[in-house]
Amino acid sequence: MSLVGARVLRKEDPNLITGNGQYVDDLQPAGCTSMVFVRSTEAHAKIRSIDTAEALALPGVLAVWTSANIAQLANCPGGLPGLDQPLLAKDVVRFVGEGVAVVVATDRYIAADAAELIVVDYEPLPAVASLSAAMAPGAVVLHEVLGGNTVHFQDFENPLDEVFAAAPRTASLHIVNNRCAPTPIEPNVCLADWGRSGLTLWAAFQAPHHLRNTIAQYFGIPQDSTRVVAPDVGGGFGAKINFVPEFFLTALLSKEIGKPVKYTQTRSECLVAMLHGRAQEHDASVAFDNDGRILALKLTVTQDQGAYPNGTGMGLPVLTTAMAAGCYRIPAVAISWRNVVTNTTPVAAYRGAGRPEASYTIERLIDLIADETGVDPVEVRRRNFIPVDAFPYATHSPLAMYDSGNFAGALDELLKHVNYEELKKEQEKRRQDPAAKLLGIGFASWLEIAGFGPPGSLEAFGHLASWESAQVRIQPDGSAIIFTGASPHGQGTVTTYAQIAADELGIDFDRISVKHGDTAVVPQGIGTMGSRAVAVGGEGVKTASGRVYENAKRIAAHLLEASAEDIVIEDEKFFVKGTPARSVPWSEVAWKSFQPLELPGGMEPGALDSTVFQQVPNFSFPSGAYCCVVEIDRETGAVNIVNMYLVDDCGTVINPLLVEGQVHGGVAQGIAQALYEHMLYDPSGVPRTSTLMDYLVPAASDLPGYITGRINTPNPSNTLGAKGVGESGSVGAPPAVVNAVVDALSHLGVKHIDMPVTPIKVWNILEGAK
Repeated sequence: MSLVGARVLRKEDPNLITGNGQYVDDLQPAGCTSMVFVRSTEAHAKIRSIDTAEALALPGVLAVWTSANIAQLANCPGGLPGLDQPLLAKDVVRFVGEGVAVVVATDRYIAADAAELIVVDYEPLPAVASLSAAMAPGAVVLHEVLGGNTVHFQDFENPLDEVFAAAPRTASLHIVNNRCAPTPIEPNVCLADWGRSGLTLWAAFQAPHHLRNTIAQYFGIPQDSTRVVAPDVGGGFGAKINFVPEFFLTALLSKEIGKPVKYTQTRSECLVAMLHGRAQEHDASVAFDNDGRILALKLTVTQDQGAYPNGTGMGLPVLTTAMAAGCYRIPAVAISWRNVVTNTTPVAAYRGAGRPEASYTIERLIDLIADETGVDPVEVRRRNFIPVDAFPYATHSPLAMYDSGNFAGALDELLKHVNYEELKKEQEKRRQDPAAKLLGIGFASWLEIAGFGPPGSLEAFGHLASWESAQVRIQPDGSAIIFTGASPHGQGTVTTYAQIAADELGIDFDRISVKHGDTAVVPQGIGTMGSRAVAVGGEGVKTASGRVYENAKRIAAHLLEASAEDIVIEDEKFFVKGTPARSVPWSEVAWKSFQPLELPGGMEPGALDSTVFQQVPNFSFPSGAYCCVVEIDRETGAVNIVNMYLVDDCGTVINPLLVEGQVHGGVAQGIAQALYEHMLYDPSGVPRTSTLMDYLVPAASDLPGYITGRINTPNPSNTLGAKGVGESGSVGAPPAVVNAVVDALSHLGVKHIDMPVTPIKVWNILEGAK
């Protein structure tokens, strides 16, 4: 029985659900000390002085550092030259939450008390806390080297003015993709121990080798004496890909005081200091005919980079514009984008990273076309889908060569679950009853670029390469260990890799272990991001396992005095096809593989140990169709999601249980963005949603039930056929939810509502209609 496709329970869960997982904050080496930040309370200000005398005098305090203590050090890696973030603010602070000083003490409580004794004297400067403020004439300039606040601007190659002028119909929207705080259950945490044997840094991070390579280069020390360990990680969502000052400060302070130094971010720090996501504004126009067929799309993306642009953040509008057309055949597409700095927390990847923003805009435009033409939203989608026989399909972007998909098939499968015609009748009935809750039905046919593995796809973001490593090593007893450069943080990678290897090797699932996250143990790897763990890393496990299996067959054939081509395996026993009575068990083959005299000619010990650095030729393109049904309370404006219908095409499914979990989690974050979450700043740059009392993260009880389905168009870029699923829900859910709310209010003339769709926004619309 094949394990690929089976609902296998997660190997990771027993430790985690019994409290035996090991996160960075659980580690407490002998002599461990604690580091606490003093963070800026000003969005933009000169630092007149920092008085640390009282803090230094407090018993238990081991060090107090400001930028003066590290003046010789370069800024935090990963930023743009001249615009990169200092490890501690030098002379000027540029966002609330920027580190100004750090305290190291014998325990966290003393360090926190000492931090409160530090007095920072600021001279406030004018701030630009929004894109409109930053781009306004005469706006204060954050970085003098820029001469303005636009970091990069890519103009239209052809603005398509003639196409739009000749089109029977056009429509436009200004769309705000609200800034979100990733808020993983585990915030940023790191622990550094720099001793005689070198530097070990434990960090909640998604790409350990990337951090190891960078931190060694930063300090000018050999990589062989630099070790990074990412143990159990409590979520990342893209926010744990980028380098942050705490990694470098804990390391340097550990070397300085001769003790391990740990930093654990508080929740309030996490909301203002951990990198944010989304924060885009779009100006989108679409030209179409009277039947709802799209003739042209024009899109300008303005990305808020926060105070310090980084490579990941700068790439977000590139991904957004690459996927601007979604799953639709659009004859002409014009795109432009700009990156702008503001006095806010820096922005980087957040689950989906540029793809949810693209999906949201094109799906809102599709519903706007339906409203303008009177054609049903489902039919508008059908009329514009890229047909199955058009693949591979070249889009307007060289990044997005769609290799597979069945967008109409996903929508057909979705409609099997949605009683659409009855819902529309019920909607009309409720509109006639003033006491009834309004009903809305929203669709989203979405597509994303994922599986970041083609050459060059991650190098642009500062990574060493785009392949992923996998090593499969058979032990003398016939068990197997997989070493992977992927670094999971909730995906279930240990389980899926064991399933893939079990099928390839013929070894029992329970006799396969997976090692990851330790640069001293696993081969050089790239990391987990962009839905690449299975499409790239899993493919590597399959390739390495296949090579090991072929060598194992040769050894078995040698022992059975047969041809390797005739050898098969069942129940961990190798035998000649058709004669199972005469067999050799995996354990014997494994044992013999270490004995030179027992091996076939030309084979040496170690033949059952294979390492690959897996490259794939193209990105993958997961897609799907979602439907959201909402009710709106006329008296309060509250939106309640009645049902979410979800059909995904993630290619070959390794484990349906894990796929459903990933979809559910992604949809939860998509709903959160659509209805709840928004990092707000006042005009002076002070966050208005800096605690979980006012930054609203939905609980499980706030979320609906999910009705799920799948179709499968295998990914031709890997032999598994897998496309990825980790980000899918966050791509498809926001437009489905907002389309449903707009649909519920469309009889009142509503064309669009910006996220998050809060009760007060809806209530104001309802009151205005009275």
